[in-house]
Amino acid sequence: MSTTAIYALAAIAALTAFALARKLLAREIPSLADDDGKSELLPARSQEQSSSSEEASSSVFDRLSHGLARTKGRLVSGVDDLFRGKKEVDEELWRKLEELLITSDVGVKTALRLLEEMRSEAEREELADPSRLRELLEERVALLLADCAGRLPEVPKNGPLVIMVVGVNGAGKTTTIGKLAARYTAAGHKVVLAAGDTFRAAAIEQIQVWGRRSGAQVVKHEEGSDPAAVAHDGVTAGIARGADVVICDTAGRLHSKAGLMGELTKVHRVVGKVLDGAPHETLLVLDSTNGQNAIAQAREFSAAVGVTGIVLTKLDGTARGGVILGIADELDVPVKLIGIGEAVDDLRDFEPASFVQALFSSESDGAGLGRGANSAQAAVDDDPVDIPVGPGDAAGSL
Repeated sequence: MSTTAIYALAAIAALTAFALARKLLAREIPSLADDDGKSELLPARSQEQSSSSEEASSSVFDRLSHGLARTKGRLVSGVDDLFRGKKEVDEELWRKLEELLITSDVGVKTALRLLEEMRSEAEREELADPSRLRELLEERVALLLADCAGRLPEVPKNGPLVIMVVGVNGAGKTTTIGKLAARYTAAGHKVVLAAGDTFRAAAIEQIQVWGRRSGAQVVKHEEGSDPAAVAHDGVTAGIARGADVVICDTAGRLHSKAGLMGELTKVHRVVGKVLDGAPHETLLVLDSTNGQNAIAQAREFSAAVGVTGIVLTKLDGTARGGVILGIADELDVPVKLIGIGEAVDDLRDFEPASFVQALFSSESDGAGLGRGANSAQAAVDDDPVDIPVGPGDAAGSL
């Protein structure tokens, strides 16, 4: 066989493989079937209804309790095991309680603060019953979290509410944006999504799919485009089309890379030039499975773009949810949303009283729940639920 014939056969095989791969990928992500790669404003599609009637019928408290099952099993059940059989409050008990708090990712500083306050109260009450320490811990946690809760701003009557979403890759940023869009469209608001993560593979396609699922419109540029330009066009389109909410995605950044963080500052500045006062909310998405590293991320992102609220994701996939206590204690940024499951409405407003009640409740905490889809492994590519983007990619969630 001649060299020319061999090259021809190889070319045919490559084209056939490419066509097959694209066909399969388009089946997974419908938006690829009609995507010409140009900047465009995609039409919105109707919001899909939830496929799980069981999830829809369960109470908010039950879902919150189930979502916190792993953290509860590590922290609260650990406390119960520690006090079981103890007849007095001694130094060994305090030492083991300190160890338990630290290993639950509460953080050394916060753990020592909680213990100091509990010791003072125990001495004041001349406490002798170890079971009372559990109540003291619950009280102190409730007081700590009560001061760190926040709310998303109201949608203004004139001009869109502009929300900028930042975070490292894998934190659940894309999924948070999709669920936020679904929340706003369900409330009757017109939403525009700016697909500003132009560097990560399939990030634009994921935003397109979330737009179709939630009923939001999507502004996108080609892969590799300037994220600030996408944010600019997204806010401009939102104003022109009378949108109520514009949510700007951004490229995932390592908080330790000053140059990359500078790009976020540029996006923030450009958005402010398009609409005075924007972005009105800058949400930092933190992965609770990262433990204390999440606090370091929050400090760096806050310095770069002035974070106004925290979204703590994947609480249902980790035993390290104690990090929320460290966030409340060490950061001057409110926690506004938490992710406790895969369903769209499992992105919840952070309610400290309900959170503490669910965490410390003595009811069954769903021991058979397992790790679920919100594990650190599932978060690697930051892909939305049920939207695989290619062979070997895991579906992540909030």
